Amino acid sequence: MSTIDIDKIIAQAERSCRDNGVRLTSKRKQILEVLLHAGAPRSAYEIADLYRQQTTEKIPVMSVYRMLDFLMQNDLVHKLTSNNKFIACAHIACSHSHQIPQFLICDNCQQVREIGVDEQLINALEESIEDNQFHLNSPQLELHGVCKACQQ
Repeated sequence: MSTIDIDKIIAQAERSCRDNGVRLTSKRKQILEVLLHAGAPRSAYEIADLYRQQTTEKIPVMSVYRMLDFLMQNDLVHKLTSNNKFIACAHIACSHSHQIPQFLICDNCQQVREIGVDEQLINALEESIEDNQFHLNSPQLELHGVCKACQQ
């Protein structure tokens, strides 16, 4: 991702936080930048290491988790529960309304593609789940497979 793209994404993240009445502090912004530069999901420990490499400043992993919680609450970062890693939202700088994220995770190269799930599909899924007396904690979907590049 280019520096111009990252600057645009960060500017939009700051606007979004300001509109929500919260502040994207410099450390939170740096954690988001680490994920944007990483281009792939990273664990909190990996994020702390990348942060140290980029800033030459150590950061406790517990602080990284707190910052990631803030970023997730403000729809700037997603947690991939299947591998306990975090990824920057692919739609931070988009003007469209965000759908429920679906992640296509390549089991070979670990690349992740975020796509939106059609609302009718999610509604049907939630209805089916409720019909079976089950409560869904998160509608986020993570689908594992093999990307086009790895199939060749």
